[in-house]
Amino acid sequence: QVQLVESGGGLVQAGGSLRLSCVASGRTFARYAKGWFRRAPGKEREFVAAISGSYGITSYADSVKGRFTISRDNAKNMVYLQMNSLKPEDTAVYYCAAGPAMVVTGSGYDYWGQGTQVTVSS
Repeated sequence: QVQLVESGGGLVQAGGSLRLSCVASGRTFARYAKGWFRRAPGKEREFVAAISGSYGITSYADSVKGRFTISRDNAKNMVYLQMNSLKPEDTAVYYCAAGPAMVVTGSGYDYWGQGTQVTVSS
């Protein structure tokens, strides 16, 4: 059983940076792939980034590639999302997720956090 809690969201101006953190409970968290998803106002949830549990291979949505970086610290049961060059379009509730494999669909993840709000102003 894995429980996830996100933090680090907030208000930032366009072009700024923010780092989101996700802490997990569970002895086997390191074995799970971890992903970040987001849901903007009036829009469906979309994939942002993921990192595999086995080798730390990363994947990014085209919209954030080159700006966002996902990383992990298995010793601390943490996963991070460093967000640079933020745009107003990045405004959303960001969710941390964990699952058996690194995939880009939310249905592929078994555990979800409650989300943290990121607001990017113009």
